[in-house]
Amino acid sequence: MSVTTVQTTTTPDTRGLPSLGPEGTALLRLLDDTFESWGVHAGARSMTMPPLLPAADLARLDYYDNFPHQAVVAAPLNLDVRDSSEFCTDTGCFPCDALEPAALGLPSASCYAVYIDHQGRPAADDELVTVVGWCFRKEAHYEGLRRQLGFRMREIVAIGTHEHAQEHLARFTRRINAFAEALDLPLKREAACDPFFDKGSSKAVLQRLTPVKHEFLFEDLAIASVNTHRNFFGDRCDIPLASGAGPAFTSCVAFGLERWLSALTRRHGSWAAATAAVLSANAAGPAI
Repeated sequence: MSVTTVQTTTTPDTRGLPSLGPEGTALLRLLDDTFESWGVHAGARSMTMPPLLPAADLARLDYYDNFPHQAVVAAPLNLDVRDSSEFCTDTGCFPCDALEPAALGLPSASCYAVYIDHQGRPAADDELVTVVGWCFRKEAHYEGLRRQLGFRMREIVAIGTHEHAQEHLARFTRRINAFAEALDLPLKREAACDPFFDKGSSKAVLQRLTPVKHEFLFEDLAIASVNTHRNFFGDRCDIPLASGAGPAFTSCVAFGLERWLSALTRRHGSWAAATAAVLSANAAGPAI
């Protein structure tokens, strides 16, 4: 099948802030409902997390050490200097002295909020949670739905034993492959690297030997990933196993929803054809 470029936004945008029209919005909702149903079918609890997180909590997870190039923070206006420090129309920015300290972070993945929410609470051996959230990444450049400043990510997160975390990834790797085949969407699975661990630590060395992240790529675009964090978040967020067997292990499966829209419309040529492909794939059979 040939690929065709379609107009995917109502307003062309290179700032990482594109808009979606009715057809794109409907397909995004269909995809999110599909991925959420996979999690619920597997036993996941659907939860809603806040769009911003305390920067102190993210710092405790080494977020600003590991992903400084992607970090985006939020700060309220400093009203004490409002008269002397105003919005600059030339740069389109507020100067730094017009802002209070940035105590809130805009996370680059939905799963951070899950681990922070579970902080200090014992976990069962086989917990599953699914969330969708707005995620934010500072990029060197932005490109339509392929690469955005703000985008939506559906995740299905496992918390529990090492075996539970690993089986979670194996199950959803099979599910993604089967779904892609039903969609006639050729995906390539590649090992990638997320610097969850200090570069000099023994865990970082182990990551180089045994990758903790695999991405599913359509052409050169990663639209989904499966990720294991071992017991990193269980340790940092004080999530003990209720059985007393130490900190919980975690893993997650992530879907960049707008990136799926980009891949499907490029593959199938139109919103209508992409939507029909998803509906047909969903009707083909139950989740694995």
